[in-house]
Amino acid sequence: MKKNILITGGLGILGAALVKKLSKQNFNIFIIDRSKNKKKIKVLGLHNLNKVKIIKGNFIKYKSVFKIVKNKKIGTIFHLGAITQVIDAYKSPVETFNSNIIGTINILETVRNLKKNINIIFSSSDKAYGSLLGNAYKENHQLKGNFPYDVSKSASDLIVQSYVKTYGLKAGIIRSGNIYGPGDLNMDRLVPHVIISTLKKKKSILRSNGKLIRDYIYVDDVANAYFLLMRKMASTKENLRIYNVGSKENFTVIEFVKLMTKKINGQEIFPIIKNNSKIEIYRQKLNYQKIKNDLNWYPKSRFNESLIKTIRWYKDNLSFFDSKFL
Repeated sequence: MKKNILITGGLGILGAALVKKLSKQNFNIFIIDRSKNKKKIKVLGLHNLNKVKIIKGNFIKYKSVFKIVKNKKIGTIFHLGAITQVIDAYKSPVETFNSNIIGTINILETVRNLKKNINIIFSSSDKAYGSLLGNAYKENHQLKGNFPYDVSKSASDLIVQSYVKTYGLKAGIIRSGNIYGPGDLNMDRLVPHVIISTLKKKKSILRSNGKLIRDYIYVDDVANAYFLLMRKMASTKENLRIYNVGSKENFTVIEFVKLMTKKINGQEIFPIIKNNSKIEIYRQKLNYQKIKNDLNWYPKSRFNESLIKTIRWYKDNLSFFDSKFL
């Protein structure tokens, strides 16, 4: 297995967890990031890891990606970087399509033009499927997002598949549910917002009606799925592998908020509901039997323990969320 790895989105919740996992396996890890924010790097626990280098750059710029992949002799690319918020995508569709679609094409074009044996592992989403038909999404469910974020993931997922089938690239695709855990610095996401609001004795605010249903999955379980897929791709000649990564924790937003607030305060705190979001899929659930069969992956974390670990991390780092470095 080639030892040099490039990770886009390496300072996100999933990226940071994956970097930590890979750094224990003696890989040389390169993270491409626009800012190299030292306080962010420190709070994520990436500042003192050996064989991890953060390079200032942007995967939206083809030349930036090409130069890093070529000069660092990259063998595997984890493309996790994207605009990930539904509401951000709604407000800025052009920026979203540039980041999520053109950014993905830049990765694919780099590998195609270098003509190297480089494995690509792409972070798709359950939202790429669009509205749920039946009990749970399977990997052969049609990709048919409607709203800007969902479409950006449907399109980039299909583009990765196209490059594999047309140009012979080797890629893996993971479509996961809602990731939670330590290290999520995005206050527009449910878990950081609810935990920090509750710790500060404030009510959380929901943009939806609270009835949206999602799989919630602990970040270390997702990072392990990416690691197992990388290892499998290194040992097989199969050019395309696609997996759902879900959990048994399939809750409404309100249910999940109540669980978090009860862990923090000993009582359920009902959030303020704005109910002004009409741009989200009502119900999502992933069937993850395929990855269980192929890679022996399943969620190993225990939900209550994972939730407590997550809350503890935010307690320990609460001062960071008062800073201008977010």
